[in-house]
Amino acid sequence: MAVLSLVVLLGGGLALAEKTYIVGSDIPWAPFQMITDDGEFFGFDLDLMRAIAITAGFEIEIRNIAFAALIGSVVAGKVDIGASGFTITAEREEAIDFSKPYYLSNQAVVIRKDSGLNIVTAMAGLGPNLAVGAQHGTTGLWWVEGNLHEAGIDVALKGYETYPTAILDLVAGRIDAVIQDEPASRAAISAFPDILTIAGIIHTYEYFGFLVAEGDPEGLLPRINDALATLGLTVVEGPGGLQEIVVEEGSFIEGLLTVYFGPDLDEITAAWEKSKDLLLVDGDLEAFIAAMQAELL
Repeated sequence: MAVLSLVVLLGGGLALAEKTYIVGSDIPWAPFQMITDDGEFFGFDLDLMRAIAITAGFEIEIRNIAFAALIGSVVAGKVDIGASGFTITAEREEAIDFSKPYYLSNQAVVIRKDSGLNIVTAMAGLGPNLAVGAQHGTTGLWWVEGNLHEAGIDVALKGYETYPTAILDLVAGRIDAVIQDEPASRAAISAFPDILTIAGIIHTYEYFGFLVAEGDPEGLLPRINDALATLGLTVVEGPGGLQEIVVEEGSFIEGLLTVYFGPDLDEITAAWEKSKDLLLVDGDLEAFIAAMQAELL
């Protein structure tokens, strides 16, 4: 009876143990998702997701999944959380549910410095290739379709599996421009500072959110949203559906913004590799940010 009782107690303890949640992300897309030479995943989205898990008290495993397949993977239950710079849209919300927004972005038009183009001529298809590029399933691609093609502007739109591939085609002169989120565009330019520049910004006012399956079957959204608040983020509702994302001074999220947006990507990578154990092993968010800032700022 004593042995049986012990087995029952142990079985009950195991049954109560929380599962490790799978986080899907399309990597790399600097500075939101990045990868070291040793294959470790990091970046603003991924480290914020780790901080959320630490704060909320659950475990995560990050997997690299193509952007176009991420929502389908969440719907199918293969992935619990999508963390890949997803713009919150009504169309997407027909299939999945979003957290509160954690980042506000706009679209940038990236061109070659030697092209002689500007934002108008590039997007009007007046470059030598008559083509612009964007990643499949992204706001950049939809913007061209919905704002240029529907207006009758004859510019060829080339879709890519990843934005880094589109940028490499631009560097090689095979397309005239790439339209993607501004922070990622600035990161791309930092990798090719003598070749690329931003022709202009298209103010699309996109709110990024983490996503889960419709109906939130694992009950993750309240935990994610509460953790975001604890980490220093407040969303203020405004008129006409507008939202203001307010980041608390001195908070973890403010610190994460300072280390991922601005410094050189190679320097960010080196700083992360020196500081990563404070986050991945110790779960000490304050010490991790302090170490990163000491290396970078």
